[in-house]
Amino acid sequence: MKTLLLFLAVAGGFGSALPAAPAAPMNVLILYADDWRFDTLGCAGNPVVQTPQLDRLAQEGMRFSHNCVTTSVCGVSRASLFTGQWMSRHGNRAMKEFQTPWAETYPGLLRTNGYYVGHVGKWHNGKFPAENFDFGRSYYGTHWIKQADGSEIHVTQKNENDALEFLRTRPKEKPFCLTLAFFATHAEDKNPKQFLPQPESMKLYQDVTIPVSQTATDEAYHKLPPFIANEKNEGRVRWHWRFDTPEKYQSMMKNYYRLATEVDTTCGRVLAELKKDGVLDNTLVIFVGDNGYFHGEHGLADKWYPHQESIRVPLIVRDPRMPVTKRGSTNDDFTLNVDLAPTILAATGIKAPATMQGCDIAPLYLAAPKPAWRDEFFYEFATMKGGAAIPAAEALVRKDWKYFYWPDAKLEQLFHVAADPFEETDLAADPAQAARLAEMRARFAELKAAAK
Repeated sequence: MKTLLLFLAVAGGFGSALPAAPAAPMNVLILYADDWRFDTLGCAGNPVVQTPQLDRLAQEGMRFSHNCVTTSVCGVSRASLFTGQWMSRHGNRAMKEFQTPWAETYPGLLRTNGYYVGHVGKWHNGKFPAENFDFGRSYYGTHWIKQADGSEIHVTQKNENDALEFLRTRPKEKPFCLTLAFFATHAEDKNPKQFLPQPESMKLYQDVTIPVSQTATDEAYHKLPPFIANEKNEGRVRWHWRFDTPEKYQSMMKNYYRLATEVDTTCGRVLAELKKDGVLDNTLVIFVGDNGYFHGEHGLADKWYPHQESIRVPLIVRDPRMPVTKRGSTNDDFTLNVDLAPTILAATGIKAPATMQGCDIAPLYLAAPKPAWRDEFFYEFATMKGGAAIPAAEALVRKDWKYFYWPDAKLEQLFHVAADPFEETDLAADPAQAARLAEMRARFAELKAAAK
């Protein structure tokens, strides 16, 4: 339905009758991965990466195959997670601080309503507001962290230790919400090795050859607009750091996957702690990523742009209310990072503020019949490091077609994603697509205005 309002949550939700929440207030656990794109999961069909714990979580819940971010960069996407808002509304354009009042975020609302609220790991939204959490520990940027006694601990192991401490020391009479924000699989940008897993993980993937994308070619790179296909572009700079020889590609990708498996292991241990404590079946568990990642596709590295590799991220939801018939299934509707805050609040019986722009996704697995849902969304990204390094990017995203707009260059692009899934053939200048281009341009403008 192209006329379906994008912001159903603002208008009061879907109105479908849902099963009642458990008698006790539901706990919440958000497992938040970094630079982890949609297909870095065994259950998503990746033939190499080992993620047995998350695969099991998907069997006990639902995997959302077309979950996307509205801005593909760490800090801005995290602001959208906390606020349920597009960048245009929460105001964090450069990974500093969002402007939304803390009282209108999901952790702020949960704490106000009696929850014991924790945050462990990466923050990336200005100064960490420790005073807003009952248990708050923020750190990221390096894979190995020096401790007070001079020893070093891997960031994922510290994530695990702190998450388990939160669970073991929390007041048992209160419901809890923990956001476990991993630094992995993010690169350590200033380190020439980029991805630094734990020593015991080095035995993984030793005898595997990581497949290379068909668009990881010089030809695909030169199909990009010239303001991206140049050596000053940050995506190209980082491609040289990681992927510019076959040997480097194999080494980097194996270490990236090792970091992913380490995160998977920690997720399993945290979930095992919930089960041991007898609260797993009264806990909403969400595994999600903050942005996608180019693994050499289009001759690029990192994220930022509206391509599929950059905007699609994993989402697995294990909800105690989910019918048995839905568990282990895959949903291919467009879900977004802005949907998670209203989903968490609805599951805990707390009214979402009118300023939240996302939608509660629980009706996609709880409601009968299935509700109407979005089939398009607006994507936005502000200029970073100057336009020559990372230009601004916007898009109207549909499953069959995608409209790109590059504000700095005032350039339009049009891709028939259904026929051209690697987004290589720009049809904006094709006379046969003039009517489609005009329609998508107009709809893009409508959704862009609605995001403010």
